[in-house]
Parts: sequence; structure tokens; C-alpha cells
Amino acid sequence: MNAFPPPPLLIPMTQIECEVGEIASLGAAPGGERRYVPLAGGRVFGPELNGHIVEGSVDWQWLRADGVIEIAAHYAIRTGDGALVEVRSDGVRHGPPEVLAMLARGEPVPREAMYFRTAVRFVTGAPSLMHLNRALAVACGARDARLVKLDLYRLA
Repeated sequence: MNAFPPPPLLIPMTQIECEVGEIASLGAAPGGERRYVPLAGGRVFGPELNGHIVEGSVDWQWLRADGVIEIAAHYAIRTGDGALVEVRSDGVRHGPPEVLAMLARGEPVPREAMYFRTAVRFVTGAPSLMHLNRALAVACGARDARLVKLDLYRLA
């Protein structure tokens, strides 16, 4: 039997604190509720990427019948020198009923209290950031009533 090789390294890349608006529901659909959350801005800081979230971005969600939320966030980051970076972040979020009730009441929930993970891809034309076009990152998230906190790690 062949042993697995060592896993890829996870290199700390950036942290995001994104301000979120009210959830807008499109209503019950086959398999669950379709909704979106407007992203109202926020800050991006870390060793590889710094700047802020461009207002007008959106986090599309599918609240499945089993309570899992499928996430498809699509937003832009404007760096300190004015460059724009497109970000696509797809993943899942779920947790125990008592944790989800805390979120519904607007209480902060620590990262370890729920499963919140996404796969992240980037697109940019900025010469100094072209390496992002070839990168794949994973994110671990935490959710407060009005704030999403993401820790992004680039896969080496």
C-alpha cells in the first residue's frame, strides 16, 4: 500500500474583516432557501495582501434543508496602491443549533464553534500581484452579526 506524501504547506496570506448587510431572502426553493448578503466594505491585512473590500460585492448563499449554508462570495479588494483584485470564495458553513441561534441573536461566534471553510481564487491585472492569478487559498471563517472574519492561507 502506498503512503500519502506530505500534505501541501499552508502559508498565512491575509486576514479579512468584512462588514455585512442584512440577509435578503429570495424565498424557499427546491432544496432550501436562496439568499444573498451585501458586503458593505471591510479591511484586508496580512503578509501578502492589504487593502479594503470594495462596497457592492455580494455573498450568495443556499441554506439547504439540512441546515448547511453553501457560500459563493464574489468581491473585489482594492489594495493600498489602488490595484484591484477579484476574489471568488466558495465553501460551506454549518454548526450546532445553539451556535446558529447565537448568530441569529447577533452574538459573536468564535471560529472553533462552527465549521466555516472556503476555497478561494483570485484574478488581477496588477503587475505586482500577478502571482495571485496562479494561487489557490483556503479560508477559515468566523461570523458575527455584522462581520465576517476570514483567515486565508495560500497552498504552497
